[in-house]
Amino acid sequence: QVQLVESGGGLVQAGGSLRLSCATSGITFRNYAMGWFRQAPGKDREFVAAISRSGGITRYSDSVKGRFAISRDNSKNTAYLQMNSLKPEDTAVYYCAADNWGSGTDRSMDYENWGQGTQVTVSS
Repeated sequence: QVQLVESGGGLVQAGGSLRLSCATSGITFRNYAMGWFRQAPGKDREFVAAISRSGGITRYSDSVKGRFAISRDNSKNTAYLQMNSLKPEDTAVYYCAADNWGSGTDRSMDYENWGQGTQVTVSS
C-alpha cells in the first residue's frame, strides 16, 4: 500500500521558516520524482517545487524561488521542503506527490500518488 505522509506544517509569523517532510512507504522511493504542491482556500492547486529521482535536478515556481528548497534522502524514503522568508500568501495546504520514473515536472497530472496534505499558515 502506497503512503505519502506530510508533516511539519503549522502556524508561523511572516519571515519565519518551516521544514516540511514527506515520508513514503510502499514505493521504491529512488524510482520516483517528488513534487510539492499547495492549495489555498478558494484557489486551484498550484505547483511549488519538484526534484528528480537522483536529486540532481530541482524545479521551483517563480513565487517561491530563492526562498524554498526541495531535497530528498533516498536512504530514508523521505522528501523535504525547507521554507524560509515565509509570507502570508504562502498560507495553504501543502501536498507532496510522487511520480513513478518521472523527471520532476510542474504538472500535477504527472503525479500518481499524493499525500493528505499539511496546513501551513503564515500570519502577518
